[in-house]
Amino acid sequence: MNNKFLKLKGFTLIELLVVISILGVLAGLIVSNMAGARERARDAQRKSDLKEIQNALEMYKQDQDAPLYPTAAEFKTVLESEPVYMKEVPEDPLGGWPPYFYETADQTDYTLRACLENASDPQGIEAETSVCESGKKFELNAP
Repeated sequence: MNNKFLKLKGFTLIELLVVISILGVLAGLIVSNMAGARERARDAQRKSDLKEIQNALEMYKQDQDAPLYPTAAEFKTVLESEPVYMKEVPEDPLGGWPPYFYETADQTDYTLRACLENASDPQGIEAETSVCESGKKFELNAP
């Protein structure tokens, strides 16, 4: 057998290490970008949930003799009971914490609020960091 054939087979250790390190860097970049995408997706879900709750609140108000919104204490029960405005009032995608906030002072208006994970969200409003870890929240008020 000729020695030329033995030298041409396979890759050198250096070539393998270079390829493995390049793949490692690429994998790290992809994983870090995926984490941000998940945060943005959960924030989009939060915004969608609040808009659905807002629609249910408006339907509830239209059905009342005196056009008022529910109190904060009865909010969830009223939307889920007969007539059903929402089959189930949604909770935060991370298991309900931090929760969605519903506040009403005199039942003629309200504020719905959710904490956002993405601190650079263009629709985010400054929030207390003790409540919202990212320091940003999303709010909807009565139309």
